[in-house]
Amino acid sequence: MRTVKFEDRESWLAYRVGRITGTKLKDLLVKRGSGRKRGFYQLIADKLGAVSPSDENPMERGARLEKDAVDLFAKRTKKKVNTDLVMWISEDDESIAYSPDGFIGKTEAVEVKCLNSALHIETLLTKTVPSEYEEQVIQAFIVNTSLKTLYFVCYDPRLPVQEFFYLTITRKELAPKIKEYGEYERMALAEVEGIVRELKK
Repeated sequence: MRTVKFEDRESWLAYRVGRITGTKLKDLLVKRGSGRKRGFYQLIADKLGAVSPSDENPMERGARLEKDAVDLFAKRTKKKVNTDLVMWISEDDESIAYSPDGFIGKTEAVEVKCLNSALHIETLLTKTVPSEYEEQVIQAFIVNTSLKTLYFVCYDPRLPVQEFFYLTITRKELAPKIKEYGEYERMALAEVEGIVRELKK
């Protein structure tokens, strides 16, 4: 794995273009899921007295609260978290990448989510990464073959209780999906390259 460091968000965003990042992997995979409807967890959040969400863009809100979440994680775990703006690049293919929100050496990473209150509660109660973020978590392990543990940090200060928690995810528990999704990415990229070559003829 190779690490690329950026000085600003604009160059980081530009570098993501044309690469399968954790966020983009979900757009390639076809799968199904089951479980309780989100409204069930919204009702719990409502009964807990969660503050109604503002008109703030969820991505902007996440970016605004990310540092607070990492600071809370570092304080609770006593871990020294590096929050440099970096992108990890796979040694197998330059087009396979992942951007950690924080990392502790090469073997631990932090992924922060400032979810809506219903999803925050769902994640807390099920102790499961929401399906819409599963690929992003797996991508971290695909790209960084030294990664042993990823901390999925959830932070929603709008909730009066349980506003912060994290799930500990290990390479061992995801091993079959890491292999499957990694192979899928490589096949998709090979197909894309073939089509690009054909179109350029």
